[in-house]
Amino acid sequence: MSKRKRAGGRAARHALRAATNRNKPSPIKAGARGGQYKPLTDDECQQIHNTALDVLEQIGMGTPIPELVEPAVAQGAVMKDGRLCFPRPMMETLIAAAARNITLYARDTKHDLFLGKEQVYYGTGGAAISTLDFETGNYRDSTLLDLYDFARLSDQLSNVHWFTRTVVATELPEPADLDINTAYALLAGTNKHIGTSITIPEMVDPVVEMFDIIGGGSGSFAARPFCKLHSIPIIPPLRYGADSSYTILAAIKHNWPITCVTAGQSGATAPATLAGTLVQTHAETLAALAMVNIWSPGHPFIFSNWPFVADLRTGAMTGGSAEGGLLNAAAAQLGNMLNLPSGVAGGMPDAKVPDMQAGYESGIPNVMIGLSGANLIYESSGMLASLLACSYEAFVINNEVAGNCLRAIRGIEVDHETLSFDVIKEAVMGPGHYLGADQTIKVMETEYYYPPLGNRVTPTEWAENGSQDVWQVARDEVKRLMRHYPSYITPEQDAALRQRFDIRLSADMMHASGRWR
Repeated sequence: MSKRKRAGGRAARHALRAATNRNKPSPIKAGARGGQYKPLTDDECQQIHNTALDVLEQIGMGTPIPELVEPAVAQGAVMKDGRLCFPRPMMETLIAAAARNITLYARDTKHDLFLGKEQVYYGTGGAAISTLDFETGNYRDSTLLDLYDFARLSDQLSNVHWFTRTVVATELPEPADLDINTAYALLAGTNKHIGTSITIPEMVDPVVEMFDIIGGGSGSFAARPFCKLHSIPIIPPLRYGADSSYTILAAIKHNWPITCVTAGQSGATAPATLAGTLVQTHAETLAALAMVNIWSPGHPFIFSNWPFVADLRTGAMTGGSAEGGLLNAAAAQLGNMLNLPSGVAGGMPDAKVPDMQAGYESGIPNVMIGLSGANLIYESSGMLASLLACSYEAFVINNEVAGNCLRAIRGIEVDHETLSFDVIKEAVMGPGHYLGADQTIKVMETEYYYPPLGNRVTPTEWAENGSQDVWQVARDEVKRLMRHYPSYITPEQDAALRQRFDIRLSADMMHASGRWR
């Protein structure tokens, strides 16, 4: 006699709970306050900071552009053997004048991100050249359509708090085409705060023109910038990059918030000791801060120290290591010591598919870094293969990882009500359990995070429902979410953009297509 399959099942229960609790508070929230985890003592933070200041004063930065040298020297910097050196008093003045408590705006105000001290947000980043194909399970070159699809996928994931470009449209080799179409894909796919890179400085003004068309007219983007510039102005060890420097200089004129990423790699482009890596990358991030604030004191700037790790057996980058989690948590701690808005690199799995390895390589670093109190945790969603690839299924799995991280960051509230003396007394003297207690019903949706994908049923029920692993469940969720085709660009705006720029995403590509049916 065959067993009868249970009616309803996991999906039905989740749908019922979602319908009945749609307006109830969540156990997690964007901007939860971190800072509980401190891999460095206060004294160790100060030692690293002081040594970084020594580096900037005595070794300095190579290859500064002339437009930086002149105002820097006028403010106290010294050119020595072709290197721009920053005396300690000058650096302390620049740090004191840097922006604090900034807001990253979104086109929809509900997605605005306030970067106060130790407030934590999870989001994306990267420049992956490959996509794990949803249909074949094989790697292929990333495309502009992938970028648009990743944007509209993240638009629906509540624990992806902003969307910075994740993949490169490899079919667009010309920098101008790449920069314009990348910005368009982001604008079309989500109304959360976005971030993009500019390949050549000459493209800053055209991309801002695009943002102004979306924002309502000339100067609208500068008044409420809904995108941050993702730039890498430092070439480790301790050199400025000319193109990125000129791009930043052009962006400052438009009040464009800037994420200046420094990414020295331990044992390769930074010292092999973790402390030495932190000294160099902290110094390089301070050098980026100095450049921006010499040109524009108090400009919105995110202190983005991203220390990377090399596997010293091969020299290859490893993105999901415990050492990477330690370094980036420490980088966040250093930024918080200076009370600066901070961004770091989150869990970047070396795994090639969304499997158990990908789970621990994203989960462990992301919770460490979140608990450290980094404002923006980049690369936390969708990435695989040490940032070389992006995956649709990994995106929705990482959304759940971030939910668990945010619950851990929130911690345990201890007060008269939560200590529950009267509730304990009532249960002991009465039914002997808490299942029907008023407090249990009251807090079940606010005290606990219920993973949307994670499986908590019995092995029997799991087998009856198809024996799916999380990768398979994520595939079903991706199919459901990819029915979402937002209209964040009005027809009038779209016509203006297509008349002004060579937009490669056709209208047909931005509606239900065969691969998502």
